[in-house]
Amino acid sequence: MSNSSLRSSTPFRKLSELGEQIEAATKRLKKMYLAGEFLDSIPLEEVEAASLLLIGQPFPRTSQRTLDLDWSALSQILQELLNPPPNTISQFFSETGDIGEVVRRIYQKSGGIRQTTLFSIPLTILDVYQTFSEIADIQGSGSRKRKMTLLRSLFTRVTPLEAKYLTKLLFRDQRIGFSEGMLESTIARKYNAPLELVQRANMLRGNVGELARITRAEGVDGLQKVKLRPFTPLLPMLAARATDIDDVLQQYDDEWAFEMKLDGARVQIHLQENNGATETRIYSRRLTDVTASLPDVVNLVEQEISVFSCILEGEVIALGPDGRPLPFQNLMRRFRRIREVEMMTEKIPVTLFLFDLLMLDGEVLIDSSYGIRRESLSSICGSIPLVSQIVTRNTEEATRFFQKAIQEGHEGLIAKRIDSPYKPGSRGKLWLKIKQTMETLDLVIIAAEWGTGRRHKWLSDYHLGARDPETGDFQMLGKTFKGLTDAEFEEITQRLLELKIDQPGRIVVVQPQIVVEVEYDEIQRSPRYSSGMALRFARIKRIRYDKTPNEADTIQRVRSLFDSQFKRKSQSDEVG
Repeated sequence: MSNSSLRSSTPFRKLSELGEQIEAATKRLKKMYLAGEFLDSIPLEEVEAASLLLIGQPFPRTSQRTLDLDWSALSQILQELLNPPPNTISQFFSETGDIGEVVRRIYQKSGGIRQTTLFSIPLTILDVYQTFSEIADIQGSGSRKRKMTLLRSLFTRVTPLEAKYLTKLLFRDQRIGFSEGMLESTIARKYNAPLELVQRANMLRGNVGELARITRAEGVDGLQKVKLRPFTPLLPMLAARATDIDDVLQQYDDEWAFEMKLDGARVQIHLQENNGATETRIYSRRLTDVTASLPDVVNLVEQEISVFSCILEGEVIALGPDGRPLPFQNLMRRFRRIREVEMMTEKIPVTLFLFDLLMLDGEVLIDSSYGIRRESLSSICGSIPLVSQIVTRNTEEATRFFQKAIQEGHEGLIAKRIDSPYKPGSRGKLWLKIKQTMETLDLVIIAAEWGTGRRHKWLSDYHLGARDPETGDFQMLGKTFKGLTDAEFEEITQRLLELKIDQPGRIVVVQPQIVVEVEYDEIQRSPRYSSGMALRFARIKRIRYDKTPNEADTIQRVRSLFDSQFKRKSQSDEVG
């Protein structure tokens, strides 16, 4: 099939109509049926692109590509093409809260764009997917202007409905009630494949669109051929929370490995030798390639680890002259640095600690027990230190180790079952974290207000939201301006303005991208917010640039904390 015939096959309008149908469906099985029938009906060559676009991903999860176009770029294009009346965007956004629906209404109100012969050809799925790829590939001087030219070429050709879904893709804000997990289930049901096999293949490949294409073309046999490979980062395995040491020991009757929970940045290190040359790439927990920011870590790994290939996990931590951890934000300055790296390497030296081994010389270890992985790691790490660990089920011994971690400036402990496999992206009770401080919440900034007085030049009153995994929305739990330094106020203001999508008065509504760790005194009932809850005396402990919005705490978790807090109070009242 020729490239020209591919590009003229399935209209993007069909994918947009599917999005409307899925959003309107109230049953999970109905949503999956609609998606499965569509993906089975289009040319095989379009399945990968259509699958990714359907779940709001312009690129695979593990791709390093980004569009680097914000709301101001789209707003400028809309002004040029449609010239909406003043305050139209703010009015529509206040009515819908959905930026895609806002753009559709603008197109409808303007009557659309007068078509020319050049742009009368319907926009196709591959037009959108390939144009997004071209936009992401543009670099260097004048790149923003060239990116906007390509984006404008898409918005010039769309119907109002297509404009809605093109906007959702631009901001990765699909919100139609169809997640990557549901797409995995759709693939499994449609092609009679075990769901566990689909999930594992997607975990290893990091591209659910590619998995959809493979499964349709080759079935279960194709899925079984998918293997872990270097330079395709895995989602990190996550730890659930435990209240204390006793809570951990009650979960499992055998010994646990207790590791110090370092206050650093988690990294996944991929190394492979090829024709005598060693290539090393380092990925953050967000799967972002941060190799260029950590040349000292690359050099250390290549000097100390002499294997053909491996995938390691560890923690990069910045230590002060006294050997104690420096503030987390200092470390994040290293991770976001793309210029003057050598200067920053000297200014903020880092230390690498390793704690897991996922692949060694082509052998996949994620199904092996943690005990075996740790033993293999200790045999290849050279002089690179492993995270401090004890293996015990003695409460007093584990408590002393916990207190030692706190005294050394760390956050607490991670307890790991010795027999636990590595489950990428999973948060279960195989790993449990114990922290000294009260429960904190990882929340997302959904809006901010311009400050007053000394803070008048900064966005400093942050609206905090918890994630609703069912809808993809973020439900507000309150506001805070406490916890940040002046330098952090300035830094986060610049970032929030880049994410701005509306500004009704002093409030700036932003794309929900920035995660912050929040401390609070209590969760209270509140009719003021849709969540029905509010945080009392909320303050930001730190900005979590290393976390994605999908890693933020869910509204269900907040309700669980509220309920347990209420039970404790009731018990206290009864005792009193």
